[in-house]
Amino acid sequence: MKELLRTTNVYREFLAGNAARTTLVLFSDEVYLRPLLFLCAEAFFGAEAHLARRIAGENFPDCKVYPRAGEKLSVDDVSEIVEESLLAPAEGDKKLFVLDRIDLASALVQNKLLKILEEPPQGTSFLLGAAAEHAVQPTVLSRARKVAVPPFSEEEICTALLRLHPGAEGTREAAAASGGVLSTAEALLEDGSEEFRLAEELLTAKEPEALCRAIGEKKEKRAFFAALRLVLRDALFLSRNEGKYCTRRSASITKLAEVPAGALIAAMGFLTDAEREIQFNANPGQAAYAFALRFQEEKAIWQKLSS
Repeated sequence: MKELLRTTNVYREFLAGNAARTTLVLFSDEVYLRPLLFLCAEAFFGAEAHLARRIAGENFPDCKVYPRAGEKLSVDDVSEIVEESLLAPAEGDKKLFVLDRIDLASALVQNKLLKILEEPPQGTSFLLGAAAEHAVQPTVLSRARKVAVPPFSEEEICTALLRLHPGAEGTREAAAASGGVLSTAEALLEDGSEEFRLAEELLTAKEPEALCRAIGEKKEKRAFFAALRLVLRDALFLSRNEGKYCTRRSASITKLAEVPAGALIAAMGFLTDAEREIQFNANPGQAAYAFALRFQEEKAIWQKLSS
């Protein structure tokens, strides 16, 4: 995993010593955002092995990490950050504050950071991480240098999966469906073909309501929608007699390929809408149901036009 994260643009910038006083890292992989921030922190201080271990263990006094893993940044955290930032570095000539998932912090908490982000004390830098830019306050965005980490390529994800999960089946399909997000690929790999089976069932179901309720109860939502996109893509390839580009083949996908290509293309747009709504906290089950209904309506329109 670290090998893949070290290929990112933001890690290379920190390694080259080009970090800004306040840097905001936008990385859509929620699972691996914190590990990426730790690697950047190691690079900030020189990436020496003994120091890297202390940073990873949160035992280096000049690198402060907030909040605790699995928690949200709080008002008390901000008060502590402000106080700590006024103290001189303990072991060197610089300090770094790592603020994970700033996008999950409330507007109140984010705004309390503004003064310290705008005028950090001498020798103090800030490294902020977010998985969703829209949830970061504009006032915070304006005070940070934003570095967006692009999705990894399908080949990079596949190579990482082979390294992290040797012998696992479905590596190619998981990488193709992941959208360049390693944790999504791992979730697809862990579930075997279950997410793809659900996706195919939703796209061919006449009564999708019960199925969508089950989808809404799943802990991992992103993997299902990623599988849905790959199934649609492969059906579209088949419908255009371009089956050589397909990643998966199944009876359901062959059946979907009989749907007019215009309806399949429209469905890709509907899926993007559903994923965007989920980003803004829409219920995944309801988003899946709205998608399924729109797809059914679009199929009916195109079938009527072609008849």
